[in-house]
Amino acid sequence: MTLYAKLNQDFSKNYMANSVLGIILSTCIGSIAVMTSLMHGNGIFQMFLVLLSVSICSIHNASILTLQKAELVFKLLMISVIINTLIILGNGLF
Repeated sequence: MTLYAKLNQDFSKNYMANSVLGIILSTCIGSIAVMTSLMHGNGIFQMFLVLLSVSICSIHNASILTLQKAELVFKLLMISVIINTLIILGNGLF
């Protein structure tokens, strides 16, 4: 069993508790991504990164609020964490 499949299975088993933790995780990492983007100014590129970060976090949160399947919520959480982590790392390198 792959790591992704194991995490997805564990997430689905305790869906309510993990979705609350997912909201906190996604929002915290997203806010750090927004902060690091805005530390480099407020140009078009930085505003695009802010839009991307806020959008993906909002989509993840909306999937929980609209009671989507656990697998979809988990995929959106992983996408949110990966994209926001890449934004943080990208802003840290420049």
